[in-house]
Amino acid sequence: MTTSYTTAKTQHVQAADGIDYAYREVGEKELPLVLFQHFRGNLDNWDPALIDALAAGRRVVTFDNAGVAGSSGQTPSTVEAMAQHALAFLDALDLGRVDLLGFSLGSFVAQEITLTRPELVHRLVLAAAAPKGAAGMHGWAPEVIMAIGGRGLNPQGYLDVFFGHEDASRQAGQQAFGRMQARTADRDAPTTWATRLAQYDAVVRWGIPNHAALERLSAISVPTLIGNGDSDPMILPHYSYLLAGLIPGSQVKLYPHAAHGFLFQHHEEYAADVAAFLG
Repeated sequence: MTTSYTTAKTQHVQAADGIDYAYREVGEKELPLVLFQHFRGNLDNWDPALIDALAAGRRVVTFDNAGVAGSSGQTPSTVEAMAQHALAFLDALDLGRVDLLGFSLGSFVAQEITLTRPELVHRLVLAAAAPKGAAGMHGWAPEVIMAIGGRGLNPQGYLDVFFGHEDASRQAGQQAFGRMQARTADRDAPTTWATRLAQYDAVVRWGIPNHAALERLSAISVPTLIGNGDSDPMILPHYSYLLAGLIPGSQVKLYPHAAHGFLFQHHEEYAADVAAFLG
């Protein structure tokens, strides 16, 4: 059993859709928790401290979707296509029933999977999430896409979007960034510019205002936990409350003095909240 995400081996599985998926897993339990990554993120963009805390009581699986980083194929430009590839990955691992945790763009994919194959999902966790068709989600604010959407790496832009400007939040961001860089061997491939373009097209399409699309979420019947930082500039906190009003019986929690990367800044508290919710 692998107990540390920093040393978890990168594995590959060939799926029925012809894609070779890169993934890692840590911990053990019959009911796995599968994580869906953010815009431009790869396996190394998960905070090991968060993954290890989540894996203390269960099996946790992270993966690169089609065309992303270490996985083969082309990155789709719609969330719906991303969800179909993700389902192919889950089928290839023969995981059976799963819990899902989707972060940012990954939360869109997790919603789509839950609507497409509800019998697969035991419980749903959405981090920094917004529903399809929500007003104001048709692309990110210019300062946000400039910070995290350029061709080159922009560590300062990442910190500005994922963490607040208060000293404690900025220090937590620097520590999380350091933990993500701690792995020295078997690192994932970087995401490409083609992936960035396709993923942002998917984000923009997801955010085309469509009031009727919001009604789809009433079909989600699994227990759902929704979280975000109280000052997220990328996916504004009010979308958490909008989701909570659309998904029957869902729970919502905002984390103080935190932005898009609240789950890394508050990794101990967030992992405990997720563990309690998943039971």
